[in-house]
Amino acid sequence: MTTADTRADRPLAIAIAITTGEPAGVGPELTAAALADARGRWPSARFIVLGDRDLLAQRKLVERDAIDIDIDIDIDIEHHALAAPVEAGTLNAANGRYVLNLLDAAIDGAVDGRFDAIVTAPLQKSTINDAGVPFTGHTEYLAERTHTPRVVMMLAGSSDKPLRVALATTHLPLKDVSAALSIDGLVETLRIIDHDLRAHFGLAAPRILVTGLNPHAGENGYLGREEIDVITPALERARALGIDAPGPYPADTLFQPRYLKDADCVLAMFHDQGLPVLKYATFGEGINVTLGLPIIRTSVDHGTALDLAGTGRADPGSMIAAIDAAVFMAHHKRAV
Repeated sequence: MTTADTRADRPLAIAIAITTGEPAGVGPELTAAALADARGRWPSARFIVLGDRDLLAQRKLVERDAIDIDIDIDIDIEHHALAAPVEAGTLNAANGRYVLNLLDAAIDGAVDGRFDAIVTAPLQKSTINDAGVPFTGHTEYLAERTHTPRVVMMLAGSSDKPLRVALATTHLPLKDVSAALSIDGLVETLRIIDHDLRAHFGLAAPRILVTGLNPHAGENGYLGREEIDVITPALERARALGIDAPGPYPADTLFQPRYLKDADCVLAMFHDQGLPVLKYATFGEGINVTLGLPIIRTSVDHGTALDLAGTGRADPGSMIAAIDAAVFMAHHKRAV
């Protein structure tokens, strides 16, 4: 590890680790662009960037031993060597384990208390799988590595677009979603959302609107019984635990201002039920937060954008928002 100016006279600084993700993608340059935007933005945070030093130099993040950003913030580089040379936009399975090494180092540092939060740039699932490592996604991997039995994927807009959407199921084929839903599972998911919105976002009494699974929320059983047999009993049990979780609502009409104005989060039943709406409203400014973990993790709301890698045209808005959220959540956790 090579360290830039650590400014040790600020012992209370929040430590944020940033993994630079797929080396052929936009992660390295988004990290650079986001930190370049940091002038006066995060005065009480320091950043530890995890990645290959030469790669970061190529993407204009560092000049060999120091960040090439002339602003008053704390930034360290934690060097992890690439397994193979990288060409922007061209995937190489030889670097699949490099990407996981970055993630493992960030997770270990957060679990050990060295990092207050981690922010993850996008990775390429196919590259990791092609490297011989079964990999479904960041969310599932974080749960496995931290020995967390259940986590919740939540995407959110920026501070001026505060829509939040959490998922009851994540990266599953649509045909498997119904079987993956259970009363106990939904209750636990709602408990995690309620707890983390209180603990990390400072919401005293979160209100979580819950969608149905089927069109028209099942139409009283004529279009499916999941609402009757699973979702409604789960909501009744959650409300008995003090969780404000009305529903199930038809997903095609729920995402309207008159319903969302008093809501803190929407719980959707599957990935492409809730996320297209959120990404339409907030794309490029939204973030991904993993709830239920013993650590704080935020991420961008998009993929590796291989077509933009190395061009300097990738928009850092989502990375900036992810760092904003990580700093906010870490400060809130430290204060309570």
